[in-house]
Amino acid sequence: MALMIQLITSFIASAAFGILFNTPKRTLLKCGLSGMLGWMTYTLVGFYLDPLFSTVIATFIVGVISQLFARTCKKPVIIFSVAGIIPLVPGGLAYDAMRKFVENEYNIAVQLAAEAFLISGSIAIGLVLSEVLNQMITKLLVKRPRV
Repeated sequence: MALMIQLITSFIASAAFGILFNTPKRTLLKCGLSGMLGWMTYTLVGFYLDPLFSTVIATFIVGVISQLFARTCKKPVIIFSVAGIIPLVPGGLAYDAMRKFVENEYNIAVQLAAEAFLISGSIAIGLVLSEVLNQMITKLLVKRPRV
């Protein structure tokens, strides 16, 4: 039940960010779907792996789904990928780090800030990996002679 609530919330958050990002109305459902699938992947893989690795995998899934949606809707990939990574952004962790800095608890603050930085980097790595894979597959399909 808790997972279902998280999935619905991540769908709404991604679609709402799509509204703020001024995406076309017909793409809002797919924006929400990409965020929901990314969060589902993050949650399910997070049972077995570290949050950094589960973030990379979830972001990779968001990137692949975003590229598929971009091709089917004939829209830029960034519309779906930015809305899709919103549930994965470590905003709460960054807030906690800043709060600990203000409270003069520097050791905890540095640990939390480093973790937020690493998770942000893993989001970038996942998006880059999905784009590289897409370009490799595209080049293979273009170079392959058709029969």
